Amino acid sequence: MIVVNSSFKQCLYGRQIGRYLSYICEKISARNYCKDKKNSESPLKNLLDDSASFEDLNPKNLEQQWATLPYLQGTKIRKQGDFFKKEKHDPRETSIILFPGQGSQYVGMAKNLIKFPMVRDLFELASYILNYDLLKLCLEGPKNKLDETKYAQPAIMVTSLAAIERLKEERPNAVDNCVATAGFSLGEITALVFAGALEFEKALKLVQIRAEAMQLACEAYKGGMVTVFLSPDSKLNYALLKAKQWALEKGDEFPECKIANYLHPGSKVVAGSESALEFLEKNYGEFNLRRVMRLPVSGAFHSDLMQPAVEPFKEALKNMDVSLPIISVYSNVDGKRYTSAQHIRKQLPKQIVKPVKWEQLLHTVYERKPDDYFPRSFECGPGQSLKAILKKVNAKAWNNCFSIEG
Repeated sequence: MIVVNSSFKQCLYGRQIGRYLSYICEKISARNYCKDKKNSESPLKNLLDDSASFEDLNPKNLEQQWATLPYLQGTKIRKQGDFFKKEKHDPRETSIILFPGQGSQYVGMAKNLIKFPMVRDLFELASYILNYDLLKLCLEGPKNKLDETKYAQPAIMVTSLAAIERLKEERPNAVDNCVATAGFSLGEITALVFAGALEFEKALKLVQIRAEAMQLACEAYKGGMVTVFLSPDSKLNYALLKAKQWALEKGDEFPECKIANYLHPGSKVVAGSESALEFLEKNYGEFNLRRVMRLPVSGAFHSDLMQPAVEPFKEALKNMDVSLPIISVYSNVDGKRYTSAQHIRKQLPKQIVKPVKWEQLLHTVYERKPDDYFPRSFECGPGQSLKAILKKVNAKAWNNCFSIEG
């Protein structure tokens, strides 16, 4: 469960990590990560060193613990292999909790949450782990700093879990009777924390490593993302092929153009190298695309341009304690439910370079017979983007969806 009380195993990262770090240092020498022998290690290597020992995560007093549980006292945490007989529930008495991903952040988030018990303690613990004042950054910005990947991801994760504290106060049954959870991209790690598969303090450090690795990959390979709005006769796959060919002809170091997020039938997010995206923006009409809108992100997330970020994340995850979730958690990679701790270890690193199959995931989670009732759904975290997407995918499920905003 969400408890800050265990130490982390010592890890040694091998030749692949060494090669990756050397490569990153060469690609971003302008940032002076390699000034001299003393300072030759990048911030990402320092984060990996920290994640190996986690000595700084041992709380020094009770105030540095987030020990509230999202389930009733005495709930049995099943170990992998334990016999478990699934109880039948009336869908109207159950709930599903969703967590947002990067892009949902905004200056002022969490201001309506700090009045609830444990929220300030949660942010203080997060600040202690991250070594900067996370609550101040959420409340005051500046926006350009909060929007940076390495700050946005931890901020969204902690704010989303803080929203759970609000949900526990306002609708305690929604937490007690939760049967499934899922999160969009980064939000999947938040969902795994909520479901007891990952411990909060280790997961936050993992997110910090993920964010820093993705930030460095963005600087190594220039790319971006666009939202594409489709019509029934759109030729999106052909457009992506032509855009990638154009990028190759223009000399992009790593020409890329692919679907990164499956949102709903009328919209997808495309990630790619700079020339490929410029081609789509100028020629979308030729492929019967309704509109193409550039997203304010620093890189081509969920594409092969993020490949350098996979190994550091995988190395840190490999040395973490991972448990079987006590409720169903669904993977972004294929939209299916996690079945074991090993399944989590295998799928979660893939998520960095694989498309987020959110539309497919929602179909799996909300599959019902025509006359069946739907559970209540709660989007916990900044913004209401997941609720809006749910309306496009399953209007009946949306009728019982509520936003618990950060």
